[in-house]
Amino acid sequence: MLLVGDVYQKSAQFPKGELYGLTSQMRRAAISIPSNIAEGYRRSTKKDFKQFLHIAHGSLSELETQFEIAHSLEMTSQSEFEVIIGEIQAIDRMLSAFLDKIVK
Repeated sequence: MLLVGDVYQKSAQFPKGELYGLTSQMRRAAISIPSNIAEGYRRSTKKDFKQFLHIAHGSLSELETQFEIAHSLEMTSQSEFEVIIGEIQAIDRMLSAFLDKIVK
């Protein structure tokens, strides 16, 4: 959830021409991560939950790529980029560990 807030905060500073492009894509990918975790948790089977965790993981990868694009287009500073990528990598590790536990 904190990552969603950070994405909204950072993307609000993007050029207005990106409102329906990269800004929108990044926000949707960020929102998709906790939304899919929550939806999967409410499903009735471990298999369903695992599938929604995989979808959340995919959205996280999309978001990482989108931030790399934004950074390459100089929409983020190096320090802002490093903070967000650090958050993304931490969540990636958590999701991977969680998926490993569910498989067992």
